Amino acid sequence: MNGIRKLRLVVLISGRGSNLQALLDQSASGELSAEVAAVISNQPGVYGLERARQAGVPALELDHRRFADRPGFEAVLIELIDRYSPDLVILAGFMRVLTAGFTEHYRGRLLNIHPSLLPKFRGLHTHERAIAAGETEHGATIHFVTAELDGGPLIVQARVPVLPDDDPDHLAARVLEQEHRLYSQAIRWLAEGRLKLDVERVWFDGEPLREPLQLADFV
Repeated sequence: MNGIRKLRLVVLISGRGSNLQALLDQSASGELSAEVAAVISNQPGVYGLERARQAGVPALELDHRRFADRPGFEAVLIELIDRYSPDLVILAGFMRVLTAGFTEHYRGRLLNIHPSLLPKFRGLHTHERAIAAGETEHGATIHFVTAELDGGPLIVQARVPVLPDDDPDHLAARVLEQEHRLYSQAIRWLAEGRLKLDVERVWFDGEPLREPLQLADFV
């Protein structure tokens, strides 16, 4: 498609980096018009850093426990991220609450994936909570990040059924498959100029979104 930009991504992780690996693979294959410029983890030694190294991507550790407070950690994190001049900052299992100062610095360029159909089940243990609540449908959501935990403007969701014999691990595995597809789709729309954040509203193809897009409508 004409007009597609190749975006530079900095990916923030705290763990094994499953969504990171999907982005690395999709970038290497040309499926995704983006390159991962750097990976930064707040947890030293996690496997996601090895995934980055194996792909030839700079893998950086910034242990948040070295800092007296959250703003001090974030000031150094911003400095590290900005060395790589990213178009987008991607949260891929990054388990730190971010302050308004950080989220405003990257406003409209900071994305997160959350394993629920937001606004349901913000926070942790989403699969257990969905099963306990008797939900028949569950999934994942991509959203722009604000200082409100899992509360930024919604972009796109993927849905999976909750089966009668589901446990959290089986449900999580099916949701994770959709997460890998969701992130690439949202990044592709940004590369194509179809998606943007204006003030507090998401715009898609020149129209304001009133509800999050659904991945099933595009695949």
